[in-house]
Amino acid sequence: MTTATKPPAELQPQQEYFAHLAQGRFMLQRSRSTGEYVFYPRVAAPRSGARDLEWVAASGRGTVYATTVMRVRPPASPYNVCLVQLEEGPRMMSRVEGLAPEAVAVGLPVRARVALDEDQQPVVVFDPATQEGQ
Repeated sequence: MTTATKPPAELQPQQEYFAHLAQGRFMLQRSRSTGEYVFYPRVAAPRSGARDLEWVAASGRGTVYATTVMRVRPPASPYNVCLVQLEEGPRMMSRVEGLAPEAVAVGLPVRARVALDEDQQPVVVFDPATQEGQ
């Protein structure tokens, strides 16, 4: 006989993050006491150890911190993988869409959006930010 068990506490923030994405919302954790933003979801802030994390809407604004072009075997097309410095402070790995992979450059201002990957799972991707759309 098997019994249902509650997932370990360290998995719960990740599950909540993906639930927000499934609703089309990009959310970050923030410590109530220190104001520190946290990404990737976790049970305690990495620098302070604060466990008073709450979910807040991300601004969606960021800057490409590092980028590379992934060249894959045809017929697949090359794509970029980048590290984005979020306006709130944390960095996250993703990709920039709407530009040729080679055109994505360090310092490029970007804007987040929730998209579906090839498995129809929600993910955060970035588009180049326009002056009006920032």
